[in-house]
Parts: sequence; structure tokens; C-alpha cells
Amino acid sequence: GQRTKRKVVFHLTYQNTKHARSRSHLILCSAHLSQARRVRQHGKSCDCDWCQPQRLSVPHHASSPTARLCVGKDFLMPSYASLADSKMMPRHHASGFSNGYPRGNTFDISPHRFQPRTSVPANRRRRKLLVRLGAVAVVLLVLGLWLWPSNPISLVSFGLLSSSADLELETVRYFDLTNVQGTARGWEREERILLCVPLRDAEPHLPMFFSHLRNFTYPHHLIDLAFLVSDSKDRTLEVLSENLEKIQADQDAKQPYGEISIIEKDFGQKVNQDVESRHGFAAQASRRKLMAQARNWLLSAALRPYHSWVYWRDVDVETAPFTILEDLMRHNKDVIVPNVWRPLPDWLGGEQPYDLNSWQESETALALADTLDEDAVIVEGYAEYATWRPHLAYLRDPYGDPDMEMEIDGVGGVSILAKAKVFRTGVHFPAFSFQKHAETEGFGKMARRMQYSVVGLPHYVIWHLYEPSVDDIRHMEEMEQERIAREEEEQEKKAKEQKIKEEFGDANTQWEKDKQEMRQQQQQKPGDGSSGSRQGAAAKAAGAAAGGAKAGEGAS
Repeated sequence: GQRTKRKVVFHLTYQNTKHARSRSHLILCSAHLSQARRVRQHGKSCDCDWCQPQRLSVPHHASSPTARLCVGKDFLMPSYASLADSKMMPRHHASGFSNGYPRGNTFDISPHRFQPRTSVPANRRRRKLLVRLGAVAVVLLVLGLWLWPSNPISLVSFGLLSSSADLELETVRYFDLTNVQGTARGWEREERILLCVPLRDAEPHLPMFFSHLRNFTYPHHLIDLAFLVSDSKDRTLEVLSENLEKIQADQDAKQPYGEISIIEKDFGQKVNQDVESRHGFAAQASRRKLMAQARNWLLSAALRPYHSWVYWRDVDVETAPFTILEDLMRHNKDVIVPNVWRPLPDWLGGEQPYDLNSWQESETALALADTLDEDAVIVEGYAEYATWRPHLAYLRDPYGDPDMEMEIDGVGGVSILAKAKVFRTGVHFPAFSFQKHAETEGFGKMARRMQYSVVGLPHYVIWHLYEPSVDDIRHMEEMEQERIAREEEEQEKKAKEQKIKEEFGDANTQWEKDKQEMRQQQQQKPGDGSSGSRQGAAAKAAGAAAGGAKAGEGAS
């Protein structure tokens, strides 16, 4: 540590190397002792004691009066050059020395060879390590893509996106349910509809139903069909399959539908399908609960995440507008139903309200519900339950606005359009007594309870197939008996008239015969009649002449 008042000059010589022959120098000035770089020499000469005989050139900034790094030929060693006019090194050229003086014995450099720094800076080591790791990762990635080209995403994610090594990403499907809420113009937004059809002994009605399917104006490829065949004794399943094959193989590209599901499930329905059994009051509660189970089975099995609407349709609808899906969807309601009527024979009035399950709640019905048992089910249209509710069917005006809406509490099941989110949030067809109602009426009650909009269109009418009721059948039997009695009476009357004609004949007919005979006789003797007439005329003339003569004689 002896401190001197001399400036520091390092002389570094590259001997017998290619660097000695280059025109570059390693320059280290006192202001940048921590840095080292190679620069090209410039035109200024070095005037230090060691370099004067050799006249070596150094850059301009290396000619500092305080410190120079000069390149010699024969040695590499530090040296000190004294300044006659300077006793102390300026502090700003001290290169980190606090007192301005260089420390003694701080440099130990061999005079015959250059020794670089033994340790590499940490940041440089870290950079080299990262570069090497990156190169290895790229090589492994390229190798993996070459070995497993079918599953690159799993390789890139290192298996973090898969639960097992055998999981294929093609089986993972992502659905954003915010895009399937249902809008007023779903056909423009390509919103998919699930059309649900419960079937039981429906063989006679399937051809008519498929004629309606062909006429729908909503894009068919956006409609998925779901059928539930339950407790059927006829060829419902076979006829259904045949019609589906025909419509899916149609040459018209607009006819085939989307996904089609056929579900078979029996529920032990023992009520017959005739009108008297299905609409009898005694069978209503149990029948409605089983029908609710069937609807829930069908919906839960067929509803997909991409469905925006669910449309329930009975197979025995006879007449309905082709645009019914767009017409109902345009109202943008959570649950909406049309008015359902049925045609009747002329002798019964021509038409009649059919679906009485769409109604508004009344105070009388609420009071009645409080008096019933917990498992009781109120059904409309029967004298046993006088509810005095306003029914959608009875409010129809043939000349009314078809877009007029009416808020309702119960809905009928003939034709229901509902947003899929209604079912996803938990609304269903209760197979039990929910507020003293079940199936579709309970569905309407539950939807209203969950603050969904439930409306009906009193002036928008579809027509159900006419099925005569028990009273209609009885009345038709009476009318048939009356017709048979009238026909028998007419036949007896005709038989009596024929017998009289045969026994006594007809007076007019005999007179016509006699008259014809007299004319024939007159035509056979035309000469005799003419001579007699001439003789009578002559006698008359002679009598007249004789009378004239007598009159003349009396006058004379």
C-alpha cells in the first residue's frame, strides 16, 4: 500500500500473436477503468515515456495527462510515470480512489503474458444459460412435433390441459351459454330450436304431422327433432322411422332437419287413448302426472347446450300457420302459447274451443285450492272444479289482432314455445301437485313463480283435430237412429202405394186409355160421318123453304 504522486500508465504488449500485427489497441483510460474495448487507432501519437521511441498511435481520448494505456512490443507490465508539476492525481481521474492516490502493490501482472479476468460477470453467465436453455427447448419442441403431429396442443401445454395421457382434445367441447339466450329474430341469428313431440299410439296422425314439418318456414337445419314413443300398441315407431327417412333423404336441400332423436320409454300408462278415457275426470290427475314424467324425460335427454328455444307440439294438430315459429318467437317472451280450437260438424255448431288449460288465475280458484288436499290436482273444464277463471280460448275474436297478448298462469300443452333458459334454470313439468296443479298447468305456475313472462295469444288460433267427445258420440248415435227410422218409414210408404196401384189401378190411366180408343174409332170411319152431315144439311134447307112459302100465302 505505498501511495505515490505519480500517474498510472499500463503498458500492455501482445508479443508474437496475431493481435500484435493488427492495427488495434486495447485502451484503458483512468475515467473508465471498469470497461475495456477494442478501438481502431487514430492519427494522434502517444507522448508518454515508454512510447516516445516507438511513436505508436492511440485514440484521441487515450492521451489523457493522467493515465494512458499504451501498447509496447516486448513486455506487459504496469509502470508509473512521474509528473514534475503535479503532486497529486486529480480526484476526478482517480478511478475510484477516495484520496486521489493510487494504491500501491495493487497490480501483479506478468510482464511476458496477458492474463484475462478469471471470473465471468454474473449477468453474462445468466444470459448464456438462458440462451442454452432456450435452444434446448426449441429442439425438444421441434422433435416433439415431428414425433407426435396429431396432438400438438397437448405437447405445448406439457399435459397441463389434459386430465390423463389418453385424453384427446378433440373430445372436449366448449359452449358459451351467453349466446343462447333466445331473441325475437332467432332465424336471423341462427338460433337453434329443439322440437319435442310426445307420441303414444299416434300412427294415424303421423302423415299429417310430417306434412306440417315440410311446410315450416323456419330454417330446417336450425331445428332439431326429438320424439318420445311410450306405451304404444300400434306401429308408431315404424311409421315414424319411415317418415323421418323420407324427409331426411329429400332432394330439396331445405327439407332435411338437424339432429334427430328417438327415445323409447314406457311409463305404465293404463288409460286408453279413446276420448272418453283420456278426458274423463277420474283419470285426469294420474294421467297428467305420467304425462309430466314423459315430457321431463324427453326434455332432459334431448336438450343440448346450443339450443336457444324449445317448442312443444302435439302430433294431432290439424291446421296451423306455416310461420308459427317466427310468429311466436317475434314476441320475445319466455313462454308463449297460441289459442287452440277445433272444428265440429255443422250439426254441432261448426267450431268449438279445445284447449282450456290456458287461463288466468282467479280468486275463486285460489280459495278452492286452499280447501283441497296437498296432492290434489285441479283440472279445467269439469263441473267438479268450478274455478271461474278467464280462459284464453273463450276470449277469441275472429277479427281481433293476432299479436294481442294476454298474461296467463296456466298453459296448455298443444303448442308451447319457451326459451331454453327457462328449463335450464329449473322450471319443468311437475309430476306432482305444485300449487294444486300438474304437467303443463303446473309448468306455467312454476314459470310465473320464477318471474318469467308467460303469455297467450287469444286471437292467434290453431286448429286441433276433431275428436268427438262422449256427448258427441251419444248425440251422433241418436241422430243415426233417427235417420234409420226415417228411411224405414219412407220405404214402408212406397210399398203401400205400389200395392194400391196394383190392386185398384189408376183412374187417370184408364181414362187416357178410353180416350185413345175413341179417337182411333173415329179415324177408322171418316166417309159415313160426311154423308150424314150432308143429308142433315139438305133437310134443314128444305124445311126452311117450305116455311117461307107458307108465310107468303098468309100475307097475300
